[in-house]
Amino acid sequence: MPSTNKLSDARLATLLAALAMLGPFSIDTYLPAFPDIQATLGASGLEVQQTLTAYMLSFATMTLWHGALSDSFGRRNVILVALLVFAVASFGCASAHSIHYLWGFRILQGVSAGAGMVIGRAIIRDLYAGAPAERLLSMVTMIFSIAPAIAPILGGWVVVFWSWRGIFLLLFGYTVLLFFACYKFLPESLPREKRQEFSPEFLWESYLKVFKSPLFHLKAGTIAFNFGGLFLYISSAPTFITQHLKLHADQFGWQFIPSVGGIFLGALAANRLAGKITVWKQVSIGFCFLTGAALFNVVFNFFSAPILFWSVMPLFFYTFGMSLVAPGATLQVLDLFPDIRGIVASCQSASVTLLGAIIAGIVAPVLDQSPLHLALGQFVCVMIALVMWFAGRAYWRAMTAQKQTPWETIG
Repeated sequence: MPSTNKLSDARLATLLAALAMLGPFSIDTYLPAFPDIQATLGASGLEVQQTLTAYMLSFATMTLWHGALSDSFGRRNVILVALLVFAVASFGCASAHSIHYLWGFRILQGVSAGAGMVIGRAIIRDLYAGAPAERLLSMVTMIFSIAPAIAPILGGWVVVFWSWRGIFLLLFGYTVLLFFACYKFLPESLPREKRQEFSPEFLWESYLKVFKSPLFHLKAGTIAFNFGGLFLYISSAPTFITQHLKLHADQFGWQFIPSVGGIFLGALAANRLAGKITVWKQVSIGFCFLTGAALFNVVFNFFSAPILFWSVMPLFFYTFGMSLVAPGATLQVLDLFPDIRGIVASCQSASVTLLGAIIAGIVAPVLDQSPLHLALGQFVCVMIALVMWFAGRAYWRAMTAQKQTPWETIG
């Protein structure tokens, strides 16, 4: 399907990636500031950790609605409103005088931060299909991968040379610039005649259709648990970096640069492979990297104490495999229900974020005291993802044998 927007593919990918960057910027930039926030606001370590949990839970909840709103009111309109809300929330975080106010504004950030990520996928699928869509998704991932690399480094510098409040002021400035860029350049990919009615009955039926689909849960779960294995290390970064690797707040790049390098190069490989091999084969290659990296990580941490390079090197190969799996799996999820693609994108994103919130709030605090336990947690995540992927493939083949489409078999 040819593009009908006035932007080139590269410029559209850059704009959508910049929107998606709000998520990692909202998380990774302030991780090095945890001790500073704790000292300034007189909060406990757990209370500061819960600012991340509050953000993730509100992010996960609202991602269920971004797509539905965009299906009814247009992709561009919802993104612009969300950017305004995020800008207000970021300024509120910068001016918070207690941990409870910070919780509140972090929740408001979570409510609005996911709009660009969720709706961006729907925009791509509105304008493209097949290999072109997969290439554009991987291009967005390549550009987007810059954020997790620079965010913790930038956050560490701001904490060292300014204060944690400066991190949220930078987010405010970034969001204002992004609002004006989207207002001027972002195309509307969903014309009025293709929009859905925004009514409780339609929404109930649509969400029920998606959540009753075994294939949706299997394919979306594959993406979610692969990301969960990475997010376990992201949410444990303050402990992993400062306590296990004995590094400082401005040295978070030792963990994040290998992770982001893998995301970038994996997305580049996915971009080059799109249309040349089947999705099944590409995903299988990706899982070889994922399982190999996770298994090596377990074995290394069983026999050795944490040391630089060897403790972070598996993250490069893990994220490389994750980026090979994600584009094809994401498009398969979006194509399950073409008429409500925004809602499907919301549900898929919500599954990723909800699992991330559980990992950040429950799993990471339990496992991050031991590098071996972190490695085992990552291995369990990728094994669950692998089982879900092959179960989804078996389910798809069974439906294909019956000559039924996925949405016809789900009632």
